[in-house]
Amino acid sequence: MKIVIVGGFGVGKTTLVRSVSEIRPLDTEATMTDAGLGIDDPSGAPGKSTTTVAFDFGRITIDAENVLYLFGAPGQERFWFLWDRLFTGALGAIVLVDQRRIADSWYAIDRLEHQRTPFIVACNNFGAPNRPDEIRAALDLDPLVPLVDCDARSRDSAKRVLITLVEHIYAAASNLAVPHTRTTPEIAS
Repeated sequence: MKIVIVGGFGVGKTTLVRSVSEIRPLDTEATMTDAGLGIDDPSGAPGKSTTTVAFDFGRITIDAENVLYLFGAPGQERFWFLWDRLFTGALGAIVLVDQRRIADSWYAIDRLEHQRTPFIVACNNFGAPNRPDEIRAALDLDPLVPLVDCDARSRDSAKRVLITLVEHIYAAASNLAVPHTRTTPEIAS
């Protein structure tokens, strides 16, 4: 089962994959250089010295028949062209958000909605107070989209995010499997 993790630059996508993968994750981290000045905006992630330039890959075995394949997408705008390809075949996605930079998440949500990929939103806790109602309103999230708080560095927290996504995917699939019948109100004669 393919899961994609998307979000803005420096929100913790690589960290989330590293914290929860049962294998040593494959990553495409490269050292940030002066060549990116004026192209990438590192101001939201001070002290960040590396960045993902293709994708991260991790794996979690659920049981003998089910394995989650995790793909962490690069966050910089210049790599967004990769996202639609990463979404192909994905059962669902996690939009990782830094609530101090909510606008960095709008493109990810737009692309997932356009692709009709089920997703949840996980707010990576960078020490700011959790404000779920404000975040939901700022992202204009559908009430059915789960919004969870997390710490991408914590294996337990990352597992809870993945469990929430799998439950959301299952619930969405179950709703599609149930035939919907339209009831027509009776017209008084």
